[in-house]
Amino acid sequence: MFNRYLRNRFGHGRDAGQGAGRGQGKGGEGGGNKPGSGPGGNCVCPNPKCGHKEPHVAGERCIDRVCPKCGTKMIRE
Repeated sequence: MFNRYLRNRFGHGRDAGQGAGRGQGKGGEGGGNKPGSGPGGNCVCPNPKCGHKEPHVAGERCIDRVCPKCGTKMIRE
């Protein structure tokens, strides 16, 4: 019985290859409740001397944008 438990527990039993119900998680884009997720908000320059803000564009990461004033990568507010 214990060997069957180990086989099932570590994926070597009759359920091997089917995930055994672990690691399936929630799918979908945006993750739901992560800070900064969603369509609204701003992209801001993290440089304290600059502080430039631009509206966030849905489907585009703020980190992929460059501040037009100082050239620093922007972050999500």
